[in-house]
Amino acid sequence: MAKAVYPGSFDPMTTGHLDIIRRASAIFDEIVVCVMVNTTKQYLFPLEQRIALLESALSDRRNIQVDHYEGLLMNYVVDRGIDVVIKGLRNNRDFEYENNMEFFNKRMAKDIDTVYLMASHEHEYISSSAVRELLGFGGDISGLVPPEVEAALRLK
Repeated sequence: MAKAVYPGSFDPMTTGHLDIIRRASAIFDEIVVCVMVNTTKQYLFPLEQRIALLESALSDRRNIQVDHYEGLLMNYVVDRGIDVVIKGLRNNRDFEYENNMEFFNKRMAKDIDTVYLMASHEHEYISSSAVRELLGFGGDISGLVPPEVEAALRLK
């Protein structure tokens, strides 16, 4: 089996993210959940809090570690000897975007494969941006994010 990375901003982490991570952890020997940093993006949670929330939600999994990186994903993958990039897909729009990204990733690291995991039916409409919007209008986000994330969001 291989070492895989599941990259994302996780701002906030959702139950959809957790579903992909847990399913991937049953397939691969080691999963690195990598919080990617984009210096041009404004985040709801600071990097340290996103990492802490992920570590808390994933504390029951022994083959998962949480890391962060600022830069091109393929540089991170190659530098750390990672074999596979995991991408979660909710719909065909996600596939089109991720397939385009894979094209450019292959140009940088042709030996790195991307594995797509389809969102479970109960998670296929959940996105971080939808959670932020729903919360902004006072909507109920329970079940869309892990309890520790919901508590942190309520403090915002």
